[in-house]
Amino acid sequence: MTTQRNENYLIGLVNELRKLPHETEWAEFKVNNCNPQETGEYISALSNAAALNGKAFGYLVWGIEDGTHSIVGTNFSPGMNKVGNEELENWLLQSLSPRINFHFYEVTIDGKRVVLLEIERAFRHPVQFRNQEFIRVGTYKKKLKDFPEKERILWRIFDKTPFEDGIAAERVLDEDVLKLLDYPAYFDLLDIPLPESRKGILEALANDELIQRADAGGWNITNLGAILFARRLSNFRKIRRKAIRIILYRGNSRIETIKEQLIDKGYGSGFEELIASINIILPSNEEIQNALRKTVPMFPELAVRELVVNALIHQDFFLTGVGPMIEIFDDRMEISNPGIPLVATERFLDTSPNSRNETLASHMRRMGICEERGSGIDKVVYQTEYYQLPAPLFEVAGETTRVVLFSPQPLTRMDKVDRVRACYLHACLKYVNREYLTNSSLRKRLGLTAKNSATTSRFIKEAVDMGEIAPYDPTAAPKMMKYVPWWAAPDTEMLDEHLL
Repeated sequence: MTTQRNENYLIGLVNELRKLPHETEWAEFKVNNCNPQETGEYISALSNAAALNGKAFGYLVWGIEDGTHSIVGTNFSPGMNKVGNEELENWLLQSLSPRINFHFYEVTIDGKRVVLLEIERAFRHPVQFRNQEFIRVGTYKKKLKDFPEKERILWRIFDKTPFEDGIAAERVLDEDVLKLLDYPAYFDLLDIPLPESRKGILEALANDELIQRADAGGWNITNLGAILFARRLSNFRKIRRKAIRIILYRGNSRIETIKEQLIDKGYGSGFEELIASINIILPSNEEIQNALRKTVPMFPELAVRELVVNALIHQDFFLTGVGPMIEIFDDRMEISNPGIPLVATERFLDTSPNSRNETLASHMRRMGICEERGSGIDKVVYQTEYYQLPAPLFEVAGETTRVVLFSPQPLTRMDKVDRVRACYLHACLKYVNREYLTNSSLRKRLGLTAKNSATTSRFIKEAVDMGEIAPYDPTAAPKMMKYVPWWAAPDTEMLDEHLL
């Protein structure tokens, strides 16, 4: 939207708030009172109250007389206020937990300055200011701990409110919805005829919960609608940091960046562009087949695709300031997303993922971007085995989940950890297909011949000794031995030992 459009929107929003019969739990009016401590407490109280009242935002407005709601103007200028040597807005942000989105807007109405503070509603847990939680009770700001019933209701709301139901943009006009969302991609990806009228388009988007009617007129664009079909994610302040970043490095470290690209489109409408952008910069190898040279990607395209989809749909959207990232080195590719997985990394392959964002995942399945629940990691491991690549690595670093694909390398260059990980994932893949790891199957996975049977047995023993796999029947003859992942071992004592 243009600056003029933003100003008109802000004037309209202030006037809608003035129409309220009195201050509410999610809206507060002031004239010149701009005490930083009190402002921070109001941010906490209004954010929590907005969640309690089902509102996308809470509002604090300076320049409006309490009671009459007349515009009287204010001398408060947030950009000029400091706490010590620190700017007010940054001081407030540093004092909040979690660091929710809020923004000061200055607008002139009837020749008088008005300052509007728009505050994102609380998600997941109550917002604290300087380690204290506040709430609005009627028109009064109180400590949340003094109202346990409100606190219980708030926690029940957090438990039931997924990210997709949040609001990315509020009170958007019909024509601006169509400017902000790539609606042709929606109909194309779902193979639905494009309605002939604007009304039909908006109704279809609303029926799929991508937009919803706003109380004060216009439309609210939901987080689901924006994250899937935004023409530019950067147009939505709340989710703009969720754009996917692709970084190509020189060598095997992050010291020198060759190229960095941001895919600013929604995950649905921009997915094929994202995959194409990755494939363009991925290293490739040349193979000779039937005397003809053929260029093949270093990493299987299907594996890359599945891991990128997983990173998008399983991320924790409530972690602010971070988004999915794809990093490409000479010897590996790392795909990471914000959030600790809800399933232990060692059980990725055999456990259907418990997604934080099931509505998002469902829409992406409908669009054919991802397939049935829980099949992605199976495909990734199978692809790395088929092309005899080192086994992928699944890990958690801080609040980030990361998957690493490694470039081809000979078995002689793999260390013990690499070999054991390959054995473990091979056993997992076999087990979910109701089969077992054997000397023969592992030789095939590692590209070894029958004469390397003794070497393969040594690799199996390494994995057994480290507790990653176990004999299915310890009494079987050596040549008949079959193995399963540790968690499928018949010997429960071994399982307990591994968990300890």
